Amino acid sequence: MSMQQDLEKLTNRRSTARDRIDQLLDQQSFVEIGAYVKPRQTDYNMATIDAPADGVVTGYGTIEGRLTYVFSQDVSVIGGSLGEMHAKKIVALYDLAIKTGAPIVGLLDSAGMRLQEGTDALEGYGQIFIKQSMASGVIPQIMAVVGTCGGSGALLPSLADFTFMKKEATSLYLNSANTLDHTKASNDTLSGSAFNAKESGMIDVVLDDETQLLASIRTLIELLPSNNKEEAPYGGTGDDLNRLIPSSITDMSKGLDGRVALGAIADVGTFMELKSEYGKDITLGLGKLGNMTVGLIASQATDGDGRISLQGCEKIAEFVYKLDAFGIPLVTLVDVVGYTASLEETQAGQSKYVAKMMSNFIQATVPKVSVLTNRAIGSAYVAYNSKHIGADFVFAWPKAQVSFMDADAAVRIMYAKEIETSTLASEVIKEKTKQYKEEQMSPYKAASRGYIDDIIEPEATRKRLIAALEMLYTKYMVSPERKHRSV
Repeated sequence: MSMQQDLEKLTNRRSTARDRIDQLLDQQSFVEIGAYVKPRQTDYNMATIDAPADGVVTGYGTIEGRLTYVFSQDVSVIGGSLGEMHAKKIVALYDLAIKTGAPIVGLLDSAGMRLQEGTDALEGYGQIFIKQSMASGVIPQIMAVVGTCGGSGALLPSLADFTFMKKEATSLYLNSANTLDHTKASNDTLSGSAFNAKESGMIDVVLDDETQLLASIRTLIELLPSNNKEEAPYGGTGDDLNRLIPSSITDMSKGLDGRVALGAIADVGTFMELKSEYGKDITLGLGKLGNMTVGLIASQATDGDGRISLQGCEKIAEFVYKLDAFGIPLVTLVDVVGYTASLEETQAGQSKYVAKMMSNFIQATVPKVSVLTNRAIGSAYVAYNSKHIGADFVFAWPKAQVSFMDADAAVRIMYAKEIETSTLASEVIKEKTKQYKEEQMSPYKAASRGYIDDIIEPEATRKRLIAALEMLYTKYMVSPERKHRSV
């Protein structure tokens, strides 16, 4: 077959893989690379198999005019399985993305490793993993599971910065369910979008269909810098910088509703929540604040009663680490009383997850601003981007409570003897609790020690955050010299 015939065949064959790329990128911007690549393997009847582009379409284009690289696995070609040349195309694309400092998007739909190519396929996976690791923190890596993604292929989204998944007819797993030592294990329950979003936390965003998924990836890329040396695009919806947030959001009778609060504080329509089904006691995501991309984190106290779970700690730690790598400022809205108290989380090594979260906040060199909205109690408050661990600016709402522990518990310890000997123990507890709240838990007390920079009206939170971030725009820090962190 001539080269011209090859080209005509590729042009006429509009695979789903290419359709996805066309939907993702700006109209008519896609330039394909490696369209003529085919498998080198001839054993096991491979010489008789037609494998256009070796089952993966690779190239570049633009999203809102910004250079973006993309590879899309073609399940119609040998099941989209990964072999030697398939992998080389992805590796070459990564090389270009790193050299030019541009994001890379992978659309994953593959049966896994190509068995006919044996160790060559394993070498291919290894080379991709090297490139992903080298690109980590240098360029944004976004993966989308739009079909099957199993075995070694499951490591691709694990090494990426953000992962999307179509709700139905998709699977993501490292070990197939039939290999697990559990009688009720099935691929339907352990590899679908619901499991990976709620239980494993592998997925950042789940969408109903591919059109929504690809549009959401475009939105995310518009919020991110092209690489770690550039800033995220500046600009937004024209939202009023001095807009006040609704007073209803500041009602703390049921605790902070972080999801509603972040949506109101961010520039209108820009908040993009991530991992909404995982660690539900925390809401976080990316958005614009005064036309600047920021990472927004808030307690979802209406769901978790102000306690941070192991999943919540892991969710925050991962998010802070990634955003710091790309120079994106962090804003936290705090309403915490402690950590989830359960045997299961204790056995899982809860303190390690807390320490990781806290360490990532401490090590982050980007601007860090915190707002104490309701309760800021104990070590959970300290670990959650407090002034005590290096937050650059801390605001508090007038009715916020800042303390080592809950007032009732503190009073019962400090006045134990008086309570024990009193004939009116309940009255003593009530009086001392009121006194403790006024004298020790007031945000004005913490502010007098310099632990809070300003006490603000809740409705003014948005404009005060914007002003603080503008002030911190030129922040510059150099970390101590070392090979790498050990925590």
